[in-house]
Amino acid sequence: MADSLLHLQLSPSSPMASLSGAASSRLLPSASRARIAFHSATSSSSLSPLSLSSSSSSYSFSPLKCLRSSPLVPRVFFNKTVSAMSTVTAASDPAQLKSAREDIKELLKSTFCHPILVRLGWHDAGLVNALKLLQPIKDKYSGVTYADLFQLASATAIEEAGGPKLPMKYGRVDVSAPEDCPEEGRLPSAGPPSPADHLREVFYRMGLNDKEIVALSGAHTLGRSRPDRSGWGKPETKYTKNGPGAPGGQSWTVEWLKFDNSYFKDIKAKKDEDLLVLPTDAVLFDDPSFRVYAEKYAEDKEAFFKDYAEAHAKLSNLGAKFDPPEGIVLDGVAGEKFVAAKYSTGKRELSDAMKQKIRAEYEAVGGSPDKPLQSNYFLNIMIVIAVLAILTSLLGN
Repeated sequence: MADSLLHLQLSPSSPMASLSGAASSRLLPSASRARIAFHSATSSSSLSPLSLSSSSSSYSFSPLKCLRSSPLVPRVFFNKTVSAMSTVTAASDPAQLKSAREDIKELLKSTFCHPILVRLGWHDAGLVNALKLLQPIKDKYSGVTYADLFQLASATAIEEAGGPKLPMKYGRVDVSAPEDCPEEGRLPSAGPPSPADHLREVFYRMGLNDKEIVALSGAHTLGRSRPDRSGWGKPETKYTKNGPGAPGGQSWTVEWLKFDNSYFKDIKAKKDEDLLVLPTDAVLFDDPSFRVYAEKYAEDKEAFFKDYAEAHAKLSNLGAKFDPPEGIVLDGVAGEKFVAAKYSTGKRELSDAMKQKIRAEYEAVGGSPDKPLQSNYFLNIMIVIAVLAILTSLLGN
């Protein structure tokens, strides 16, 4: 399998190369559950490179296609007929997710597998090698679903390659059987007659806009394309002939294991023939609307990182069923309980954060700043009498 980030597997029955890219280990059809079905590496003889896809049924996409012939199937399902999963995990354990993330970081350091792990979270090419690398981690952490593991690996690879911190959430539920997976063959092509229209047709139905299309395309800063597997790119270049990893292929950027905004800079410069530019890459600077964002990202890495992080997280959540429904945030800091004595302000106007703390304190006792608790008049009278009695006693002495 090629190790380009955005490589897609062609369905044998489809006349058009598929482009995938969604971000969720399979975020299922009607059930909208992350899926863990995997195709064997030999199930398709041709590949088409290109990007992003979704995975909910309403968008008719899937980042992973159902694998009915993979050696991993016995690990996931009860038997060779793949009728049911051996274990259905309702949600992942936060502590195990954090430990798994540390193991993924070590894996990245030793194998340089950033591109294939990112692709694993996006779509369905090159899965066998990525799954072989991650299976020991899955075996070690049984409290982590496959769906979460794939997305955790993808996000960790982006971050460890120098990319932005992604606002991910976890708790994806794995599917029960391959028939729950969406049908194949609805993914975009790398070189359609009208690349801009094609990209919009694909991504608009996922609820993504032009900014998100361009930002997600920037993930091509990682990985390579191999012509013997995809029909795109050179057999090798001066940037890929010595690896790391398996040598060869053509990369989009010089440092193809580094996540930055070089992808946009290099497409704009058009100076290096050793760097790959697909029709769907070039159109980012040709189409007037796409060009606004491509130009911006070429000049401003921080703007690219911000928009990419938001788009990646959005893509990773498409179609997923979470348990708990709000998901699990690994790096979120629990809000501190408000204690009035700890806070003071000399300003007449309280900050929004302070207002929220005050509101939370009211609500914790069943009230609201907008509707104070009902007064207990009898209790108030008794308190007044008690106070007066104390004052009378003090004055009398």
